[in-house]
Amino acid sequence: MDDNRRRCPRFPFYAAAKITEIQSGVPLTTRTSELSRYGCYMDTMNPFPIATPVKMEFLYDDEAINLDGTVIYSQPNMGMGVVFAEVTETAESILRRWLDRLREINPAIA
Repeated sequence: MDDNRRRCPRFPFYAAAKITEIQSGVPLTTRTSELSRYGCYMDTMNPFPIATPVKMEFLYDDEAINLDGTVIYSQPNMGMGVVFAEVTETAESILRRWLDRLREINPAIA
């Protein structure tokens, strides 16, 4: 995806993640490699197809958040980009805190 089309910066972000396809309940244990306010990239050899609705759980720095999303691009043997659906107030607060830390670590990206 072209960086010029993004709504906000993406930061390198490595966190344990579990992503579950909503319709079938098929779970994948994976990790993230990028994070933004609106989505993330998840590393996996077997990504879900584009437009798949998913539930995600992230664990980072002893905090966990659960988010719903939709796969917006899928790269076989590499991973998938997921856009977040509506974010709860609690998840928003944790996500904002994580992104603030990432901005401090990576000031050139912000």
